[in-house]
Amino acid sequence: MAPLARLSAVLSSLLLISPAAADTSAKRGLVFTPNNTWPQDNYIWTRSPSDLTWYYNYGSVPSPVYSNLTQSDFEFVPMLWGAPSDTSDTTFLSAVKELISGGRNVTHVFSFNEPELSNDYGGSDIEPSVAAEVWVANIIPLQKLGVKVGLPSCSGSTESVPWLNQMLSNCSKLISTSGTTKNCTYDFVPLHWYGNFEGLASHIGTYSAAFPNSSLWVTEFNLNDQSLATTQDFFNTSLEYLDRLDSIGRYSFFGAFRASVSNVGPNAAMLSAGGELTDIGAWYLGETATGVAPDSSSPAMRLWDRSTLFWTLGASWLGSAMFLAAI
Repeated sequence: MAPLARLSAVLSSLLLISPAAADTSAKRGLVFTPNNTWPQDNYIWTRSPSDLTWYYNYGSVPSPVYSNLTQSDFEFVPMLWGAPSDTSDTTFLSAVKELISGGRNVTHVFSFNEPELSNDYGGSDIEPSVAAEVWVANIIPLQKLGVKVGLPSCSGSTESVPWLNQMLSNCSKLISTSGTTKNCTYDFVPLHWYGNFEGLASHIGTYSAAFPNSSLWVTEFNLNDQSLATTQDFFNTSLEYLDRLDSIGRYSFFGAFRASVSNVGPNAAMLSAGGELTDIGAWYLGETATGVAPDSSSPAMRLWDRSTLFWTLGASWLGSAMFLAAI
């Protein structure tokens, strides 16, 4: 093959080196866990372009790093994580009302986080009867303001649906008057899952049967402590499924942290040990794969650097071709 023809073939092959592109989704959000050790990581999730449209931080007010962003930029969803010691305490209600009066268009709120689990397992550990009292004091007034409210975000435990049904029953008794039965209402149902895809699909099916015609939000999910290939397969299969189901209103993958500090295993994290987006992290933002290994502690060459590689190799081959043509 002539030098110039060889050059053309090589450059053409380089143009074909391209990672698979990720699908984008308006359902996709961020479970934000603030990073005080590497605060620069916090800005990764909102840099342009990003496929994330909303976030929550387990608290009632926006995270400082995102406080200058409007709801249309990056929607914040407040959460009433646990129950106050005084069930008539309306601190959460006041906090959300203050956000609204301050100009923040709060349209959705979460209630309790994994209330059926003990604190030892990350739950808020609340009795259904107590949760009902706090709901009446803080959540129902927000509904009257037009805010859409979610049922408590329960885990993948078999106790989740029974706990929710008991809370709703307790709540109904609190608001019903003599001779008139009233039901506590909700606008969407969050749920969590950690395990394989088959389990996730089954858990969603259980919730769909228990709360028919409800919008389901999968607000924490991942496959923990598995191989990279298995984790990536779970990620891609799950996101395709969640995007396809009309019953899924939103979802947020739990993994916005470095692999070195991940409590769900290094391969489930969206950032490498060195703070680079892993393939999963890049896919989740709607970007192409980075090829960065979760255990990588130093920045790797980005795949968008292939243009630099292309021209460098091209110049080298061109120089060689011109030299050969001249002799």
